[in-house]
Amino acid sequence: MPDHTEFTRTLGQAVTVDVEQALAEGVGPDERHRRLMERAKLFVAAYLWDGTDRHGGPALAAAALENVRALRALQGPSGLFIGGDNVDSPPDSSFTVNDVCDTLHLIGLAAAASAGASGAASEDLGAVAAELDTIADAVEPALLTGGVHTPNHRWEISAALARLHRRRPSAALRARAEEWLAEGVDITPDGVFSERSANYAAYVSNPSLSVIADELGRDDAREAVVRNLESTLGLIHPDDSVETVHSRRQDQLRRFPLAPYLVGYRRYAIELGRGDFAWAAERALDGGILHPATVLAELLIEPRLGGELPDAAPPAPQRAWEQSSLVVDDTAERRLVVFGGSDYPRFRRVRSGLSTNPTFLRLFAGDAVLDSVRLSRDFFGLGPFRADRFETRHDADGTVHHVLEESVAANYYQPLEADRRTSTGEYALTDDGRFFGSMAFPERRRDEVALRTAIDVRPTADGAVVSIDIVGPDSPWALELAFRDGGRVEGPRSLGDDGAAVLTEGTGRYVVGDTAIAFDAGDEYRAAGPARYHPGEDYAFLGATDAAGGSRVYLTGRAPGRLVLTLRAERIAR
Repeated sequence: MPDHTEFTRTLGQAVTVDVEQALAEGVGPDERHRRLMERAKLFVAAYLWDGTDRHGGPALAAAALENVRALRALQGPSGLFIGGDNVDSPPDSSFTVNDVCDTLHLIGLAAAASAGASGAASEDLGAVAAELDTIADAVEPALLTGGVHTPNHRWEISAALARLHRRRPSAALRARAEEWLAEGVDITPDGVFSERSANYAAYVSNPSLSVIADELGRDDAREAVVRNLESTLGLIHPDDSVETVHSRRQDQLRRFPLAPYLVGYRRYAIELGRGDFAWAAERALDGGILHPATVLAELLIEPRLGGELPDAAPPAPQRAWEQSSLVVDDTAERRLVVFGGSDYPRFRRVRSGLSTNPTFLRLFAGDAVLDSVRLSRDFFGLGPFRADRFETRHDADGTVHHVLEESVAANYYQPLEADRRTSTGEYALTDDGRFFGSMAFPERRRDEVALRTAIDVRPTADGAVVSIDIVGPDSPWALELAFRDGGRVEGPRSLGDDGAAVLTEGTGRYVVGDTAIAFDAGDEYRAAGPARYHPGEDYAFLGATDAAGGSRVYLTGRAPGRLVLTLRAERIAR
């Protein structure tokens, strides 16, 4: 079982690899400020840690100084760093400032520990510290007044203010951080931050709030971190990824690994004596150490991080995240994820910061993974099914049903009334809900064409029964089953070389090794319509798509209609 020895051994290997790669990289002509400071922190931490062969090596100190001097050259007149998508950005600069301050803190701790000794570290790193102090002094005024543009930026910039306060205590720094904190930490009752993003929780909110708690004595910040880690336990999948289908950020369409949660789970497992956090920390370590510089700096600042974990204990299952309309259901045979919390029905647009992933179901069965189930419709370009209502119902016998519903509509418009007409033919450019036109849409009578869809997901011991009812005018639909690569489709007819296939009738399955996911549409099913995914006009008018790739099976039909699909995990005898 992994323990503190394996943790430090794994960290040592990762640091060694990163150091050698970073030394070989050198400083290029078009470096980004975050990368420069990340390398400098790596070199300083590796220099100070006796867990690598290069411990105390002057080459590391020299490389750190080279990177820090290049970083200083990227400071603009405001003290903020030049480069990146966001221009003159206080929050983007805060990411680098946090590394600046941690690196200064590491050098200061080493100097204090070696006071009265020969002081080789102080001599080698003295110039690095001087440069970093100059950088911190120059950027501090901008962070005292600068703004943000995403929820997590408030905690990143507050963490930078807290670290600057640790470097040189200042009432102004504390007051500015507490001004941000006075807005309240954006965590829901089910333990999910408002952006619902595993990426930003692991890399920004949790580490930032932990530093804020340590340096400013904010128990509310620490409690938010612990609540999020508790919530995330139930989102850890058998493949050591963290569920992201409900995210409002870029990771909603990606698999996100557990590994970035390593420091958070390890720290609070030790600090709170929690076996469930230890369980997660061990699994995170199995995924490797993705950012050795950050993990090593945390260890050197807080050596307790390298201590023994409490005995690991699998967490109690959390089945529902009500604020996200997300359910995770486990049995011995499979794991089922049901999602009905898209923001799209409310805002009718695809934007960064909104949850718009049309996946409403996932199924894990051993090595076979059904990554995404989506319902595509060719209906006025309004896009795939995204639930606008979600509830869990229980029959009298205890049978569970997760019910997702959606109503969408398009309009045909009548002529304007006489008093609304103009002699020039010019009318207001307004939004129809699908597109804009110079037709003063709100002033016209309209004829509505509606499509109503209800999806009932009934979990079973080895899978689920998915019943889909579509009510509306004759129009084609396609249910897309997108499987994780690594297996083969049996039964459906291939549509070409891109991994797509269509189930014309009967049953099929997706096989990976000795596990499979079988799908059965019933005896009455016959394919009827194009086997394709339509992303909707939000994507199509730009020539873009959010379509899944890889192995995909389509079941097709036409509205009005009904489909009952049985999904089942299978073990294959060898």
